[in-house]
Amino acid sequence: MNQTAIGKPQSCLWDRMICILYCCGTVIQFFEAATTDLDELTETVTSYISFCEDICIPTRTYLTFNNDKPWFTAKLRHLRQAKEDAYRNGDRVLYNQVRNTLNKEIRAAKITYAKKLEDQFTSNDSTSVWSGLRAITNYKTPSSCTEANQRLVNDLNEFYCRFETPNTHSDHLSTQPLTPPAIPLSTPPALQICEDDVRQVFRKNKRRKAPGPDGVTPACLKTCADQLAPIFSQIFNRSLELCEVPSCFKRSTIIPIPKKPKITGLNDYRPVALTSVVMKSFEKLVLAYLKDITGPLLDPLQFAYQANRSVDDAINMGLHFILQHLDKTGTYVRILFVDFSSAFNTIIPTVLQTKLTQVSVPSSICQWITSFLTDRQQLVRLGKFMSNSCSTNTGAPQGCVLSSLLFSLYTNDCTSKDPFVKLLKFADDTTLIGLIQDGDESAYRQEVEQLAVWCSLNNLKLNTLKTVEMIVDFRRNPPALPPLTIMNSTVAAVESFRFLGTTISQDLKWDNHIDSIVKKAQQRLYFLRQLRKFNLPQELLKQFYSAVIESVLCTSTVWFGSATKSDIRRLQRMVRTAERIIGTPLPTLQELYTSRVRKRAQKITLDPSHPSYPIFELLPSGRRFRAANTRTVRHKNSFFPQAIYLMNS
Repeated sequence: MNQTAIGKPQSCLWDRMICILYCCGTVIQFFEAATTDLDELTETVTSYISFCEDICIPTRTYLTFNNDKPWFTAKLRHLRQAKEDAYRNGDRVLYNQVRNTLNKEIRAAKITYAKKLEDQFTSNDSTSVWSGLRAITNYKTPSSCTEANQRLVNDLNEFYCRFETPNTHSDHLSTQPLTPPAIPLSTPPALQICEDDVRQVFRKNKRRKAPGPDGVTPACLKTCADQLAPIFSQIFNRSLELCEVPSCFKRSTIIPIPKKPKITGLNDYRPVALTSVVMKSFEKLVLAYLKDITGPLLDPLQFAYQANRSVDDAINMGLHFILQHLDKTGTYVRILFVDFSSAFNTIIPTVLQTKLTQVSVPSSICQWITSFLTDRQQLVRLGKFMSNSCSTNTGAPQGCVLSSLLFSLYTNDCTSKDPFVKLLKFADDTTLIGLIQDGDESAYRQEVEQLAVWCSLNNLKLNTLKTVEMIVDFRRNPPALPPLTIMNSTVAAVESFRFLGTTISQDLKWDNHIDSIVKKAQQRLYFLRQLRKFNLPQELLKQFYSAVIESVLCTSTVWFGSATKSDIRRLQRMVRTAERIIGTPLPTLQELYTSRVRKRAQKITLDPSHPSYPIFELLPSGRRFRAANTRTVRHKNSFFPQAIYLMNS
């Protein structure tokens, strides 16, 4: 039996909340007039909003049992109790009558519940869809393998602050970039936030998200956006004017999320920061401003957190460099997969401030970001246990809106200077590709050494134990190659590596990756069978197949063109199984691959800033693209030659 406290916000209760905030507008204005201190004003306003929520929105406690059926209503419980009472009393006539009534009501309850599931699947609310799916499949959330206690949360808090050093702001960290970025001539305008922007970003909050340490819920911001936008727009603008972030906005509660089912150490927990929802809304407004300024100056080979960039683009671009180089005689490729230790937690704010200045971010915003990243109070919560609070001045919390872009800007000057060495980045996943010809590895080894020096100068910790190298060499009788060494540590050589969700093998074949895809598809077919048992319509079953199973079979445009016929037959067998379950024909994988490749190529040709845009070169006629010059079948079947062929056809 589980006892759960659930807030029940109804429309009438929120109307009462709106009335209180509207009538108490003078009170909020009094807060603003009573103090000139930004921290005190923000703390008072957020505390008052949290107080209004507490007095308006009641909390109810429900008892749930593990064997409860989702369609079993209170009426059915009464009938079941009446049936048991009649059986104990020996009243056979009453027992038969109640039993027949109970059976009829059970059938009616199941029909009603099936209709409810149908409504959930037809809605656009993904939360409702997955809650219905969990109810159908009787899914139980796995419990953590490590028992929580007070000592564990304190150890986790110390572990997450391990990069904190007394001389965080010291000058021993160099900010000299490997490649000086281009500085635009125009000065960007100052950021000024208006009430309409705050109102719109408040209304986009999702109601079911958890509140931050200040207790202000997303549902409150969404419902009371009109009443709260004026005061918070003033707080936001004053914060930007003073280049200071209120201390209550910088508090965070770290929720450790297990990375694997079996916990073996503190590093098996991923620290996700639960921060103020108001601050997240503020960050979204600053993020849009920063993207407009820094977008044209970002490294083109950074594929994360940019429009019209994806994991597929990063892998396709890397494979294009490799396959194009291997078409030449006497060549091979060395690929270094770099692993950082808690990359986001090692950002030095003062170093970041210098890097932001180099990409033309105004000094006031740079100082505001430095204030945002320094003097942050954090604690760890695991179940009912809470750690002691500590202050951090290093890193960007995982869970903040700005953290991803700030890390991209922090590593923006980490690039390769040699044209035969490509450095691809997807957030903190960094890959160095050395295109070796005639056995000359000097440029590749020099770039690896410079990467290690850059990491040490910018406080990024290279994890040499997880950093691995893969050699792709199709030469006849290739000689044994000398191992790679980083910081007096020999890099391990591997035959395959899971890069951005795709398993890349040394022979550039896709057997291992397709094995994992088939396994995932077989597991998800179980859910489709369960939905079929509940007699859901064919259209909803097709919709579920397209979203859950087809998305796995067509997970990317990287590997399908180079897959063998036997592998494609294995994948198509999954489609035929789904066809038998649903009872209607489904599109083949070849049709899906063709349409997705053509659609992706069209988006690339419309984006001149995309790194693969020059590959699609128009002929003088302007109607067709120049075909790729390929010598091997593996290059011909890769993404870009196939995309050009499909675009021309």
